[in-house]
Amino acid sequence: MHSRWLLLSSIVVVLANGCAAAEEKTASSVAPQALKAKTDYCKTCHGLDGQGFRGSFPMPRLAGQQPEYLANQLQAFIDRRRTNPVMFNVAHVLDPAMVKSLAAYFQNLNPKPLGGASKALVPEGKKIYEEGLPSANVPPCASCHGPDAKGADAFPRLAGQLHDYVFRKLSDWDKERGQRKDQPDNSAIMQPIAHNLTEAQIKAVSAYVSQLE
Repeated sequence: MHSRWLLLSSIVVVLANGCAAAEEKTASSVAPQALKAKTDYCKTCHGLDGQGFRGSFPMPRLAGQQPEYLANQLQAFIDRRRTNPVMFNVAHVLDPAMVKSLAAYFQNLNPKPLGGASKALVPEGKKIYEEGLPSANVPPCASCHGPDAKGADAFPRLAGQLHDYVFRKLSDWDKERGQRKDQPDNSAIMQPIAHNLTEAQIKAVSAYVSQLE
């Protein structure tokens, strides 16, 4: 399992470097008015400062997110590799330049986390995040997402993310990610990890990362 995880990590790095190079070639400047129109639209679901929002469903925090990861996910919606009917319609109209501009915009926002998770779950979540679960072949979350959970490159920021959003994503991983088997992406690395976590462990990790700034 460890060697498989290392291989998947290497694939993620290669994919990320390729995407970054492609973006650099295709991206052009976006007019400030056009960018504002798009960010205002994003904020109707994701919060005025990109901090996330709780309505009928938890809407994820975009603030402080790694631009490479955010761009990758928008492309995954465009390619139908990630399932979300709302984001299908939002993402398919975005050109590479706008995707890059949106990713950079949200990276620079830094509101306080919304919180709301049970503080009693935080110690267990911290232990799993930092040490993993060797008996379940789950590596430390920190090994990819960083000791501060702020991510790097293709690995997303988890710090301050809504706990209920993280819980839903990890619980439903197979139903939402990697939907195009002919086009595997960097979500593949998380599939066995999400599968090997129990519901209680997912709740604990979600609680821990949600309160990080």
